[in-house]
Amino acid sequence: MANTYSKIYLHLVFAVKNRHALLAKEWRQEVFSYIAGAINERGNYCFNVNGYNDHLHIFFDYKSKELIQDLVREIKKSSNQFIKDKNFSKYKFEWQSGYGVFSHGYRERDLIINYIKKQEAHHEERTFKDEYLSLLQKFEIEFSDNYLFDFLE
Repeated sequence: MANTYSKIYLHLVFAVKNRHALLAKEWRQEVFSYIAGAINERGNYCFNVNGYNDHLHIFFDYKSKELIQDLVREIKKSSNQFIKDKNFSKYKFEWQSGYGVFSHGYRERDLIINYIKKQEAHHEERTFKDEYLSLLQKFEIEFSDNYLFDFLE
């Protein structure tokens, strides 16, 4: 009997909901580590989690054990609770609804890992909105401005 084999690399992006509840530099790496662990606990393999004040990027080997939307919902829910339990934010912290997910090939793995590692430096020159719109365009995803994130400008 044959087994099933797959290698699916996903790049997931989502954003903070409230303009005042930003991912503060002092604690965001702890949240990113928590999220990486949560991704792994759900049977996937997380290569990198990083971001900036208003969003994050996750790059992982998706093992197809649950639907992507279920995985994202649970990661958002558990990390939101983690932030609340740790009293990291003086504001009510929430993730915006929605997300972007992009697939990458094996040969792009190191490139994407390095891109995500350099988020802070990257956003000294480019806004999250510009970055996200560029991803949507690069992957030829049709979108409506009405259904994008509420970007911080």
